[in-house]
Amino acid sequence: IGDRAVLYALGKISIGEAATISQGAHLCAGSHDHRDPRMPLTKPPISIGAGAWICADAFIGPGVTIGERAVVGARAVVVRDVGPNLVVVGNPARSVGTR
Repeated sequence: IGDRAVLYALGKISIGEAATISQGAHLCAGSHDHRDPRMPLTKPPISIGAGAWICADAFIGPGVTIGERAVVGARAVVVRDVGPNLVVVGNPARSVGTR
């Protein structure tokens, strides 16, 4: 887990063997239910698969699963699951290839 990485673990954050969380990455396992006027706290878990690489300054949103050996490019914003071996970049993150 790199320098300045943030693991906001209101919900469970699972990190698989040999996964890399680079500097400044933000894993956010907490949010609010905006559909409810009371805005209750939600705690969806995050799962990072074995051998995955979360590059510098990437954001992983609540409830997201990153598959084994997937790569999330620098500063990507991930709000949906990423399958195994996929390489995703951008905001919102989109697939640009495989590993």
